[in-house]
Amino acid sequence: MTRRIAAIDQGTTSTRILVAEGNRAEVVHALPHEQHYPAPGRVEHDPEELIANIEACLAAAGPLDAIGIDNQGESCLAWDAVTRRALSPVIVWQDDRTADVTEALKAGGHEALTLERAGLPLDPYFSASKLGWIMAHVPEAGAALAAGRLRLGTTDAFFLDRLAGRFQTDVTTASRTSLMNLATGDWDDALCALFGVPRAALPPIRPTVADHGAITVAGRPVPVTASVVDQQASLYGHGCREAGDAKVTFGTGAFALAVTGPTMRRAPGEGLLPTIAWQRAGGAITYALDGGVYTAGSAMDWARRLGLFADYADIDDFEGPPAIERGLVFVPALAGLACPHWQRDAAGLWLGLTLDTGPRDLARAVLEGVALRTAEVVHAMAGHVPLGAEVSIDGGMARNAYFCRFLALVLGRPVVARGAGELTALGTALLAGAPDDLTLAGAGPDRRSLPEGDGAPARARFAEAIRMARAWGRHGL
Repeated sequence: MTRRIAAIDQGTTSTRILVAEGNRAEVVHALPHEQHYPAPGRVEHDPEELIANIEACLAAAGPLDAIGIDNQGESCLAWDAVTRRALSPVIVWQDDRTADVTEALKAGGHEALTLERAGLPLDPYFSASKLGWIMAHVPEAGAALAAGRLRLGTTDAFFLDRLAGRFQTDVTTASRTSLMNLATGDWDDALCALFGVPRAALPPIRPTVADHGAITVAGRPVPVTASVVDQQASLYGHGCREAGDAKVTFGTGAFALAVTGPTMRRAPGEGLLPTIAWQRAGGAITYALDGGVYTAGSAMDWARRLGLFADYADIDDFEGPPAIERGLVFVPALAGLACPHWQRDAAGLWLGLTLDTGPRDLARAVLEGVALRTAEVVHAMAGHVPLGAEVSIDGGMARNAYFCRFLALVLGRPVVARGAGELTALGTALLAGAPDDLTLAGAGPDRRSLPEGDGAPARARFAEAIRMARAWGRHGL
């Protein structure tokens, strides 16, 4: 009998469910959820809305034999151990309310500890300072701790506790918190103390592919066989298995991952992050190097809101040399700079404006700026793990022909834009037990862009623009 395996992709803006039956898969339901911005720099989700959307997706899936769930990664919350009611909103990975906390810790010399044990820099992007903020600012969390009823964690642990009856997280998600010791695979007492997070309130850490409980669907329990961070799920969905295989997903931000195999690579001087790609129960850990760009698709959405273009089809191609060759450059530091700089107060900027500069020039420079930022990350990775001949990409910007060609130029290697969408959900389904030859219904052909010319001059010019963006910052020169 053919097994039906569901992959729940609980992302930053939506929840969707992919159902794999035999070697064919398709998305059968998807629901958006609201983004809440209660104050500048703050981004939240309603935990109950996320739960309701997951349940609605499962209800639309029909009979199932197994479930895999991928999650947002660094987004986190507090809830009650008895009622399983959320005690805080979900504080989303984009939220930077704890920037002052991480800067103070950095000034106090504590980043050496987080880099050594968690492999991560001090940045509000990660869960630890968010969970510490909850403990300091949400009275219900303190009361629950005193009563022995507090649970803290990333969204996956909340979903599993609430829906599958298991209070646990997986090792890939835990590796994104800045609370897990990469060497031991367990919570670290010194890191928990640094951020003011009670270790007793955190979930046990389990392998990615393991027993994660069971969710009742259509009146029968269905085992959850995989739980994983979305970007690691995407890495698996891209087919990256061997050391040097690399992918970049272009969503709100750009997320690059390269498999390093059984070896953990540390590159703190390059701002690259060692992370865990996946682990099967009873098996060894597979590691990866991670590098992120805070604003990618969000930079394009911003440019569209400014009126620089009306439709994405309008900026699929351009005539003449790239904007940066004509002296126009954009640094997409609209929320600061992540890898390899990790500077939140860096400023987004255009350089080289003239009276001849028009909206299409500006839009083109934004596309190039995201590509050049991505190239910074990938070139840093190549210095620490021999990368494969080509880089696999997906996401909204991967559908832009000009962007793909320019990215290949500045990477100096072929770029393969995957024709199959939903690679995150696809990877989750594969980890949950779907066959390796799984294909997505309606998937188009892959598109390969080759580097045409030398991208080194563009990268050198962009490095000068990055220096200016870092020097300017929100606090002035």
